[in-house]
Formats: sequence, structure tokens, C-alpha cells
Amino acid sequence: MPNTHRPYPAPTSPYVMHQRWHDLLFMHWRVPVDVLRARIPRELDIDAFDGEAWLAVVPFRMSGIRPRYLPGVPWLSAFAELNVRTYVTANGKPGVWFFSLDAANPLAVLIARSVFKLPYFNARMRCDAAPNQGIDYASTRTHRNAPAAELLAHYRPTGPVFEARPGSLEYFLTARYCLYTADANGRVYRGEIEHLSWPLQSATAEVERNSMAAAHGFTLPDEVPHLLFARDLTVQIWPLAPIG
Repeated sequence: MPNTHRPYPAPTSPYVMHQRWHDLLFMHWRVPVDVLRARIPRELDIDAFDGEAWLAVVPFRMSGIRPRYLPGVPWLSAFAELNVRTYVTANGKPGVWFFSLDAANPLAVLIARSVFKLPYFNARMRCDAAPNQGIDYASTRTHRNAPAAELLAHYRPTGPVFEARPGSLEYFLTARYCLYTADANGRVYRGEIEHLSWPLQSATAEVERNSMAAAHGFTLPDEVPHLLFARDLTVQIWPLAPIG
């Protein structure tokens, strides 16, 4: 899957997992770098655009989740997901740091927590898409002993599909080809991903409730978020590897 817009080459080793992401909304807010610094491992630099960090809430749904060379399992291969994230770099590789990932599949949450060392949480979720009417999305966290978190929103694309230009804010916010996470002992890992350039569209959103960032102690600025929509993207995922 060649991609000339990548900031660095894709791995040459075999990927281990295949996914498709659908009906995705990027909601981004500017936040001061020092607000995030204490929450990010020291091995990672917070990635900023024009001196400002960005915090995102990203609802979407997934399908076609399966290991390489194996078929998907119906009760495990498709579900809604919702993440809270920011952007970091290590060794010249810009990537994503997740504060949380809520999902509507308890087994997937268990696997992701143990295998990919990611902060997944169980949630009751709904993602309904109607042609030409946008996406109705609802999520309520149900994970035991976890902070309450909720999102209730309606969103839709409002413009033609475009590819983000390298150097633009849209590219900075979306062109991320790895994730970073840490285990219980604080060791930091990188997980590589590969996909074609995002098929982005401008978007509008009506958000009735959003406590996703507040669940982590973050106060979102009182401003309209930067919004982008993507209808569909196929993704390949590599296993985690320690960064040092």
C-alpha cells in the first residue's frame, strides 16, 4: 500500500492486523503544551503546530477487524470506538498518544488492553448513519471503576473530499502513521500503522454532551473545535516494539 505522503517509510516486516474505519469525526481543540506535559512519558516530545498542542475527541466505527491471513469473527470484527488523543514524537516519528479509547465490545477491550497496552474502556455505544443525513453517535462509558465519560453528537460532512497538503494543519492533525503507549512499568512502545492518505472533508457537528476530555481532567477551551470528517479508510497494523 504505497503512500508518498508518509513522513517516513512504512515498515518492511509483515503487518499483523487489518481494520477498516468508517464515519470518523476529528474534533480538535488547541491546548497549551504544558497542560499535557505532565501526562505524557518523558521519552516522548509533545508535537505542536505553530507552538500549540492539540487535544482531540474522535468518534467512529470499525469493521473488518481481523489478524492477517485469517477471516474476521462476526462478534469481534465490527464495533464503535471513541478516543481522546494528542500528538507526540520520538526519534523523528510523529505519532498519536491516546488518553483513552472507549469501545462497544468487551472482548476487544480486554485484548487491546493486554496485547496493545492501550487504555481501552468498555462503553455502551451507538453509531447510526443515514444517507445524506449524517451520523448520530452516542457513547456512555460503562467500564468498572473508570471515570464517567459520555458523548452525544450528530455530525456530517459539508464539503468535497480532499487530501491534506504536507505542512498544513490538516496534515499535522491526521497524517499519523504510528501510535505510542506505555506499559504498567512505564516502558514506552511504538505501534506502526499504514494506510492511504485520509479522504478528508470539512464537517459540521452538533454536540449535546461531551465529557470525554473532562474524564481525564482536561478543560476544553470555549471555542468551536476544528472539524474534519472521513468516510472510510483501510488500515494495516504492526505489533508493538519498545522505542529504546
